[in-house]
Amino acid sequence: MQPHRPLRLKIDGASLVSNWRWLAEMSGSAACGAAVKADGYGIDAREVVARLAEAGCRDFFVATWAEAEALMPWTSEASLSVLHGLAEEDVSHAAASPARPVLNTPLQVARWREAAPERPCDVMIDTGMSRLGLSARDVSDGLLDGLRIETLMSHLACGDEDVAMNERQRADFTALSERVPAKRRSLSNSAGICLGRGYAFDLTRPGLALYGGIPRPEAEGHIAQVVKVEAQVVQRRRVGASETVGYNATFAAEREQELAILNIGYADGYLRGFSNTGRVRIGDRFAPVVGRVSMDLTAVCVDDAPEVREGEWLELDFHLPSASAQSGLSQYELLTTLGSRYERSWS
Repeated sequence: MQPHRPLRLKIDGASLVSNWRWLAEMSGSAACGAAVKADGYGIDAREVVARLAEAGCRDFFVATWAEAEALMPWTSEASLSVLHGLAEEDVSHAAASPARPVLNTPLQVARWREAAPERPCDVMIDTGMSRLGLSARDVSDGLLDGLRIETLMSHLACGDEDVAMNERQRADFTALSERVPAKRRSLSNSAGICLGRGYAFDLTRPGLALYGGIPRPEAEGHIAQVVKVEAQVVQRRRVGASETVGYNATFAAEREQELAILNIGYADGYLRGFSNTGRVRIGDRFAPVVGRVSMDLTAVCVDDAPEVREGEWLELDFHLPSASAQSGLSQYELLTTLGSRYERSWS
């Protein structure tokens, strides 16, 4: 018998698939893949892959070889790419893996040529992100000559904004890709897909929007919430006027108030940015978080909710755009910091 967990993630598999299908439609004739790094953005990569593969997704992306290994055995009907490429310690494992490295540096290219010259790979070209990727000079110098390149990639730096840099990167990538004999080209993440089909090329790589995030206004009304966060009430208590709540006494009651203390805190990814700004859904209304979020506990004012008792379950407002506004955290951070103490259940 498994011990009781006072935290739950309710994950809507139908919404996950619906989000992918909308992103696939927006990708036009390009194939639509899925970024499943960081354990499927915190919700369970194996489940994400299984459901999206059944829906027709055939291209998946992780960050590291450890993440790739966690998804084995891998089906030959889909491809798996490792975005961070090939460290020296990865070479023997990568050479035997069905996953492909995304080569980012001249040294990674040299390692792959030596380890598995007959095997296909992917390649990242830097067009302005200045994070990972080979340079235009590397391409012109013939560094990639003779490689079996499945997918040539780049990455938009400002896809969630309306700036000239997006079109500049698209044009630079188009020009560079004409000099590289790759089977497919890929530039767009979730935000890039929303910029239009001119950014889709042959393959798109959505992440955030799959999991309920809204990368740009074009996605509003089309992307559904995937994750609901619920926490159990540890205690209901009363505080008097002028009494303070939580560490550093950042909240003082103006009057006698009723509190519910929830079994959730920053160790569970409900970070301190929600202190005095977060909220919890109770029926058709919201109750505010009061005081500072601590490691394992969060206080909520429940004056208007006499039905909330010890042992009750409450849903935190984790609609990603509104939770981001409350906390000051990005939608990406909200998902990927969800901890291991949750009971994850799929519907």
